[in-house]
Amino acid sequence: MAVEISRLARFRAIGLSRTGFRRLAALGVLMLFAIVSTGATVRLTASGLGCQHWPGCQAGNPFPASGLHSYIEFGNRVVAGLTIFVTLAVALAAFLTLGLERRTARLAVAVFVGTLAQAPLGAITVYLDLHPLIVIPHLLISMLLLGGAVLVLLDALRIERGEAQPALPSELRRFIPVLPAACFALLVSGAFATAAGPHSGGHKVARFGTLDVALVFHAASVAGFGLALIFLLGYLVARRDRSPLAFRGAAGVVVLTLVQMGLGELQYRTHLPWGIVLAHVAVSAAVWSSVVALASLIRRPLAPT
Repeated sequence: MAVEISRLARFRAIGLSRTGFRRLAALGVLMLFAIVSTGATVRLTASGLGCQHWPGCQAGNPFPASGLHSYIEFGNRVVAGLTIFVTLAVALAAFLTLGLERRTARLAVAVFVGTLAQAPLGAITVYLDLHPLIVIPHLLISMLLLGGAVLVLLDALRIERGEAQPALPSELRRFIPVLPAACFALLVSGAFATAAGPHSGGHKVARFGTLDVALVFHAASVAGFGLALIFLLGYLVARRDRSPLAFRGAAGVVVLTLVQMGLGELQYRTHLPWGIVLAHVAVSAAVWSSVVALASLIRRPLAPT
């Protein structure tokens, strides 16, 4: 035991600057955002079966032979591989960064393990012909991992800039987990709506339910998230002098949400062109990331610069 502790101490003694870790954590967030976008591109262009094998694209050949769908799917796998490498680097760096809380290091490891586990889950989706009940968790896990990476980045900022005492009442801090929960419910309903629509992965891929019914549940989720967001913004408007950063963050989430709602209305009225649907998915990832960041900063605000 003493030998193991000594080895861990020497490992941590290598050290990593707080700024260096913050930059690496930011890269992790960007890569996880990218994999959500490229994964959505695969599904929306019906390229999920462009590579019939895993980990190679073709039997006996790791690279795509020909065809746009094969190149799109292969490109997504390349981005996934790079994302695994970056999240591994963040997880290792978390143990080398002095002052970083142990729970943050564990969260960084969990993000890496989850990202690594996405690879065999992707293989399962191919072998099960992109069944929606496999594809939907594939997307939602990616969103959860993105949220975890955002929390790691915020903790990196806290050890670099310092942490301030919460300026908002405890009642609001107890309420705030409702917002990311409502946002994630919105992501779930959106994933099921996609599975019921024309972009479930291709003409040969099974749909899950009907689009009209799925859109009703999605609209209800939008309403629930919108009410929680309006309540929070109204609360922060009255206290914007005490916590201006939280107020600006909530206003930013409102703007992103309005953009997202506009894209949703546009894609519905234009019969769901895949390019607009892709923008809708990308903005949903941005909304989710912003909501997670806002909730974390309300509970544990950064020190002012």
